[in-house]
Amino acid sequence: MIVGSGPDGPVVAHAPVLLAARTLRFHLSAANALCPVLRERPRALAVVTGPDAYVSPDWYAAADQVPTWNYLSVEAEGPVRVLQRVETAALLDDLAAHFEVGLAPKPPWTRAKMTPARFEAMLGAIVGYKMRVERLAGTTKLSQNKPPDEIARVAARLAERLDEGSRGIAALMNASDGRGLG
Repeated sequence: MIVGSGPDGPVVAHAPVLLAARTLRFHLSAANALCPVLRERPRALAVVTGPDAYVSPDWYAAADQVPTWNYLSVEAEGPVRVLQRVETAALLDDLAAHFEVGLAPKPPWTRAKMTPARFEAMLGAIVGYKMRVERLAGTTKLSQNKPPDEIARVAARLAERLDEGSRGIAALMNASDGRGLG
């Protein structure tokens, strides 16, 4: 999620991002409501969420517990600038290369598979951005406020669930040894 501060409050867009050397790059449709906000107030907050899971109070041995939610999230904040057309094309190439790797053994998609005119038309419909990350912070809630036996109990219950979020949180709870991740 990319969040900007509009005149009437926050404006949010969802976009794939690439982070390298404290620089975050992303693109939006030129028609996206966040584009004019970033033009007027060129600063953004990017939020990337990891796994998350509901924790039932019934899973604790201790009485008088309440429901909670465990999660992993990272926030990046900083000034943004609009990329030049050639930089935006390079961003699209980099995004495709980054995500196509996960589809192997399929041959990776590249823009060479498009006609240059079609690529240029599509390029004209988006706006590329570069954020200089001034603040990067991770947040975890992995029941680290509970005793180790309760953490182990909750992690075991989450590991039994079928959804990826619950299993991911269980793995993080087991890996963190009850201390959280950061």
